Amino acid sequence: MPNSTLHQPVLLQQAITALAIQPNGIYIDCTFGRGGHSRAILSNLGTSGQIIAFDQDPDSIETAQSLSTEDQRFSFIHSQFNQLINQLKAKNIIGQVNGILLDLGMSSPQLDIAARGFSFLREGPLDMRMNPTIGLSVAEWLETAEVDEIAYILKTYGEERFAKRIARAIVATQNSQPLKTTLQLAELVSQSIPKQRGKVFKHPATRTFQALRIFINQELEQIEQVLPQTLEVLAPGGRLVVISFHSLEDRIVKHFIRKQARGDDFPPNLPVRQDQLNPKLKIISKPIMPNTTEIEQNPRSRSAVMRVAALLK
Repeated sequence: MPNSTLHQPVLLQQAITALAIQPNGIYIDCTFGRGGHSRAILSNLGTSGQIIAFDQDPDSIETAQSLSTEDQRFSFIHSQFNQLINQLKAKNIIGQVNGILLDLGMSSPQLDIAARGFSFLREGPLDMRMNPTIGLSVAEWLETAEVDEIAYILKTYGEERFAKRIARAIVATQNSQPLKTTLQLAELVSQSIPKQRGKVFKHPATRTFQALRIFINQELEQIEQVLPQTLEVLAPGGRLVVISFHSLEDRIVKHFIRKQARGDDFPPNLPVRQDQLNPKLKIISKPIMPNTTEIEQNPRSRSAVMRVAALLK
């Protein structure tokens, strides 16, 4: 089990500041990972404060159980975060939460553990499930997927220019030797697309792996499902802090926050004041990105974007 102290979450201090932590408040860490954010929140809470963390990854359970033993203010729910309201109803804290944090995508430990099948640089089973006990692995899905279906996934979730070419190569290979490992797929993608010229900043398989991971875990659907739930869970003035790592995630978050800050849609010629539009959120700051120092220390942080809003009273 990786030591949570070795993993520094992206935009950690900025996220803690954005949450505007009240010593005796209630906070939700929707993406526990290895506990970096949860521990930082705990260090800012008083004796009556509490934090509830969610994670669907079984590898998070041991770290979370250890933390709950160390600190009674912390509790853990092994669940997808789109079950937010259902899980919190039992705790009778709907409308009382002072801050919700979502650190989207996958954590560095997940990427670094070859056996999880997320990395195109390390040999491992072609899995990519956040919870390996649920649903199909990527390898299993590819066994029956057709060219058009694969191409759509790569184009939609990976914004891959050569989606059709890669999809054809995958299906052709599946007919003779089914893809079972990460390096098999990475090599196939590299051979299927034109060689990149000049400075190369991305591995050729980056977009393909991203697309398959997002699809197999229904990541975008989960984000779309959880965001409206935060409006019911938060207390008046409670903060919503979301860290995204690519444009597809950030677009969903940006549009949701802007729509809730704008309020109801009325024809533009109607004489309606802004406060009569029933806005639910207030945008707290402009999008926050990592500074140069953080990017140098952790290159994976370079695409991070944090958005912050508060529930209106």
